[in-house]
Amino acid sequence: MNDNNILALENVSKFFGKVIALSGVTLRLKRGEVHCLLGDNGAGKSTLIKTLAGVHAPSSGEYLVDGKPVHFESPKEALDLGIATVYQDLALVPLLSVARNFFMGREPQKKRFGVFSVMDLDLAAETSRAKLAEMGINVRDPHQPIGTMSGGEKQCLAIARAIHFGARVLILDEPTAALGVKQSFNVLKLIHKAREKGISVIFITHNVHHAYPIGDSFTLLNRGRSMGTFTKDTISKNEVLDMMAGGAEMQQMMTELEGATI
Repeated sequence: MNDNNILALENVSKFFGKVIALSGVTLRLKRGEVHCLLGDNGAGKSTLIKTLAGVHAPSSGEYLVDGKPVHFESPKEALDLGIATVYQDLALVPLLSVARNFFMGREPQKKRFGVFSVMDLDLAAETSRAKLAEMGINVRDPHQPIGTMSGGEKQCLAIARAIHFGARVLILDEPTAALGVKQSFNVLKLIHKAREKGISVIFITHNVHHAYPIGDSFTLLNRGRSMGTFTKDTISKNEVLDMMAGGAEMQQMMTELEGATI
């Protein structure tokens, strides 16, 4: 494996009984790179995300981190190696504050009456406000419920939280889905800032218009198979769009053939 790759899937397949979710997929992520994983619904993106995140073990093929094969038993093992996944549901609690959500499960502690350990709310508020400001998100009151934030701000908080707790690799599951133009732009700016910090990013999306400006390389999936990996200097946005459209048309044709009575 290239020493410049932080992680790689080599010829990975995943089966669920007789269902082939992934078939011979290779994906290599360089250090400090934004690698866009593109595909429509049913392309295999969700299974690939969960394989990278340590939820699913590959049925065949190799998963390598820093050039060494890994066999994750749980997402925590992936997280311990700095591979953080931000899913669409964000794992945030709307009624809790920004600060509490930022530190959820890793709350800073202080002693009360010299005996009891309690959450240090002031430190949590100060830290979460500072880390979000670094990412361009200005929070007036870190004690406000996170439910008062916009969708884009919540995405940015989830990403900033992962970076603060040591992510070397960010796997972002459709982070701009269901966001408006301005909110999407803010999330894309945050991905750019993560790259500037040397963090590698896998950006999963079906939106080529969001992926192409920020991406360094692109892997296209269709029906669990890779249609190829391309760097930005070898493929144009229109060519990516054409490949995705062709894959969608082929999927529709296969669906119609499978349902036909002969």
